[in-house]
Amino acid sequence: MSHRTYFAPHGGHPGQTELLSGRATFTESYAVIPKGVMRDIVTSRLPHWEATRAWIIARPMTGFAETFSQYVVEVLPGGGSDRPEPDAGAEGVLFVVDGAVTLTIEGTPHRLEPGGFAYIPPGTDWRLRNRGGAPARFHWIRKAYEPVDGLAAPRPVISSDREVAPDPMPGTNGAWATTRFVSPDDLSHDMHVTIVTMEPGACIPFLETHVMEHGLYVLEGKAAYRLNRDWVEVEAGDFMWLRAFCPQACYAGGPGRFRYLLYKDVNRHPRLRLGA
Repeated sequence: MSHRTYFAPHGGHPGQTELLSGRATFTESYAVIPKGVMRDIVTSRLPHWEATRAWIIARPMTGFAETFSQYVVEVLPGGGSDRPEPDAGAEGVLFVVDGAVTLTIEGTPHRLEPGGFAYIPPGTDWRLRNRGGAPARFHWIRKAYEPVDGLAAPRPVISSDREVAPDPMPGTNGAWATTRFVSPDDLSHDMHVTIVTMEPGACIPFLETHVMEHGLYVLEGKAAYRLNRDWVEVEAGDFMWLRAFCPQACYAGGPGRFRYLLYKDVNRHPRLRLGA
């Protein structure tokens, strides 16, 4: 795949003369966090991370989306962490959108540049550093791993957007395709993080309504997205956060491709008892 650029927030603040109105929306079934909301004032510092801040754009919320958290993390040159993950039962996915980081897993370093992908299993010894001269920005998706008797936990995966050919949806002539970094047939994985690509004019031609929760971060382009009862316009840098069973569909607006990073929980029985 040819070189691509991905939108990444840089913070800052709007001027005092700008209007207060915007596209941010929070409803009973979805939220839209537009790129203009990701300012300095809404960042968090993280324990055991140096020269780092994060936009936390999703976290488990009872009665809404309960399975995952998602951050956009900014690491300045020389920054990073040797103790990044506080929860030994958490798995993670990293996807780099700007700059470069060195991810060390079980003592082996890997350089991740824009489009770089990493799946990190629970209990893994890993660390991350920015050894370059410019800030690095990446998505970090975290989920409590759900083990299954008789299934080994997944192994680490290091890949990139450039290395994986998109898988076209049937009957679309390649206008709608999904980049899959792990096999959907591998039941050791209980979440998928993929990239959806839609050519100008392509659409999701029905209202998807399903049990999986979603985080959708727009990497490139723009589209009109149907979320429950509403049509909303989204563009590169916007984040959509969907609870289970929120109806959804999409028209890609052009002039370029519409691409988004997609999280969903998969491959497990729903829990029937609270706390189980």
